[in-house]
Amino acid sequence: MDYRERAKLNQDKSIRIKHMAFAVKSVDNALLNFQSLLSVSEKTEKVIWEKAETKVAIFYINDIEFQLCESLNKDGRFTNWIEKYGEGLHHICYEVDDIKKSIDHAKKHNAKLRICEACNVYGSHAHPEGFVAFLDDEVAGTEIEFMQVYSEDELKKYNITGI
Repeated sequence: MDYRERAKLNQDKSIRIKHMAFAVKSVDNALLNFQSLLSVSEKTEKVIWEKAETKVAIFYINDIEFQLCESLNKDGRFTNWIEKYGEGLHHICYEVDDIKKSIDHAKKHNAKLRICEACNVYGSHAHPEGFVAFLDDEVAGTEIEFMQVYSEDELKKYNITGI
C-alpha cells in the first residue's frame, strides 16, 4: 500500500469540499483564462451578489464548485485580499455534516470565528444554501468556511435569497 492509499484510509468523510473561491481583479478576464485553459463552458454566467457587493462567475469541475469573485467597491473583501496576497485562492468552503461539531472541534484547537462580511454576523448563521461559519484562521494562506447544507425542509423554512 502506498502513501496515497494510506492517506485515503485516514480521511474524514464528514467533510467535503463545497466550493473554492478565487479573489480576482476581473471576473471577465479570469473566466476567459479558465475557459481557455480548463475548457470551462463559455455559457458560464456572471452574477452580482448585491449584499456582498461582489461580481461572481460560478462553474463546476468534477462536481466541485469554483467561484471567481470580484469586489465591486474599492474597500471590498476581495479587493483587500488581492492587495495583501495577490489574485488567487481566497477560501475553501468545507461542507460538513454538523456545523456545531465542526466549529467546536476547530475552537478546541484554538481557532476563532470571524464575522461574515456579507451578513455582519459571527458564528454559524443561515445563508442561501445552508448554515455557514467563517474561521478567523487560515490554512496555508487560505481562509476557511464551514457550511452545513440545508435539508429540503430547512431550505423551505429559511428561504434565504441573495448574499
